[in-house]
Amino acid sequence: MAVRRAALMAASSVTGLVLLLSLKPHHTTPPALAGTGPGAATSSPGPGSGRSGHSTVSSGGGAGANGTFTGAVEQTPYGPVQVAVTLSHGKLAEVRALQTPSGDARSRAIAGYAVPTLTREALGAQSADIQAVSGASYTSEGYMQSLQSALDRAGA
Repeated sequence: MAVRRAALMAASSVTGLVLLLSLKPHHTTPPALAGTGPGAATSSPGPGSGRSGHSTVSSGGGAGANGTFTGAVEQTPYGPVQVAVTLSHGKLAEVRALQTPSGDARSRAIAGYAVPTLTREALGAQSADIQAVSGASYTSEGYMQSLQSALDRAGA
């Protein structure tokens, strides 16, 4: 009987631990709408925009843009996101995050893992048409919008 009780206690402890570790923290404040409030930058996509409206950097031809181009500051519920791109012979050579959400430790941690992933994706895709990072949807969306803005300014 004691062995059965010990096995039951061990199984319930493991189950409880698994349930505890699977909990995700909830935000106590609802996210604010992007682009609201005084001095907030807004980004309004034009008709037919969306994923298919993202520019792809040309790999040559007439474009051949060179230089560094700064994207718009995109406001997210957790802070601003802004990137700059460097084009060399019309190819996306570098993407740097100039601003990322940093209002609290959690926002800094999310940006810390999401931004390098988004940067690798953008360089690989040579465009702003990339996948959002799971768990960092606001940061990802702001990053992609600012990246697209920088590419638009480059004429890419």
